[in-house]
Amino acid sequence: MRLMRECVLAAMAVLLIGSAAAQSPQTVDDVIDKVLRDAPKADTRPVQQPREPMVIGVRVGQHDDRTRFVVELSEPIAMRTFTLNTPNRVVIDMPSVKWHLEGPPRTGGFGAVRSYRYGTFRKGNSRFVIDLAQPVAVGEPMVLEPVNGSGYRVVFDLFPTTQAKFDRTAGWPSDLRARDTAAQLAALPKNPPPLRSRIKRVIVIDPGHGGTDPGTHSDDGQAEKDLVLAVSLQLERVLLARGYTVHMTRDSDVAVELPERRAIAQSWHADLLISIHANSHPNEGVSGLSIYTLSEKGSDAEARAVAKKENEADKRSGAERAGDNDVASILLALSQRDTMNKSSRFAEAAIASLRSETDILPHKPHRDAAFLVLKSPEVPSVLIELGYMTNSDEARKMQTDSWRARVARAIAAAVDRQFMTAAEAGPAAVRASDE
Repeated sequence: MRLMRECVLAAMAVLLIGSAAAQSPQTVDDVIDKVLRDAPKADTRPVQQPREPMVIGVRVGQHDDRTRFVVELSEPIAMRTFTLNTPNRVVIDMPSVKWHLEGPPRTGGFGAVRSYRYGTFRKGNSRFVIDLAQPVAVGEPMVLEPVNGSGYRVVFDLFPTTQAKFDRTAGWPSDLRARDTAAQLAALPKNPPPLRSRIKRVIVIDPGHGGTDPGTHSDDGQAEKDLVLAVSLQLERVLLARGYTVHMTRDSDVAVELPERRAIAQSWHADLLISIHANSHPNEGVSGLSIYTLSEKGSDAEARAVAKKENEADKRSGAERAGDNDVASILLALSQRDTMNKSSRFAEAAIASLRSETDILPHKPHRDAAFLVLKSPEVPSVLIELGYMTNSDEARKMQTDSWRARVARAIAAAVDRQFMTAAEAGPAAVRASDE
């Protein structure tokens, strides 16, 4: 305001000095109006939000004494690396980025790099996870300026080392572990309704994998994480329309650790946890939906292999939790037996409901194994394998909106039956509950 007044007075002085030559005198108001009229207009355009950095390229090269992993970026960002063992991995952690890479992550070996994955680990946090063919020491990253149309390039050199040296330095940095723990706590409900005051049944839907863990994939490149999220969101809409309270362990392409998935269901006092996945098999002819419930040993070798694969999801995301494999201790709890019975009852109802909408695995579609995500003693839980993405016909069918809608409605029908009273369900349900 003071600056404006000084500008006005200065302009007045200039104009008044030349007032003798003017044909008519000017008032002070005339002078002020002219100054304001001639002043530069303020820029009213909306403020541009800062752009999210983009990852626009990845290259892996083998040299005589090292394997080189190069990340190309639209602009420089803070990046840090750490290593994890069992199995050996290098993790490149960074802020949230947009991914503009051509094609899926590399799965073939190249020097010390067996394969790599990338994606959102948590909201605001992205990362690469490099699976190693041998233990390495990570050199100090180099940043190269853009040249000839390229972006900024960050070079990570991986030098061969011994397993003993690799193990000595492997592990999550303490600050990242604290950040991850805080994010997990923030994801849990702050004030869930008391169990006794609840009116609606609570269903937690758990889309498997996500973020840096794509899961399995079809021949045409469709990732399991995308398929199961699409089906889970469809199921959420159907259940909400039927009056259930529904919570998702994830509703976007982010990684969620297995203990956190369970904790979300427990915190909401869920009446049912439905974990959605898709399967794979070396025999491309195998097809059909199957449903798993919890057991200590597993119903057969294939069930145990599926559980082992799903239980290692956290490692594929560049995370891990120690001491979380003791399913046997939980099975000793008396409450677990009742929970397992409820889980099995839902699995059988769901298979019956789904038979008319999709192919069902011919041999033993209801199986059991030691899945970590199903370990809640008080929450009935099932893991649905929608089908085999390694079967091209089934994978193509699972990509259609009509198939996803039918499957979601069939699962919702099984949820309805799970919570019917004996009178609503009819004599057949009463007989089944007595068996």
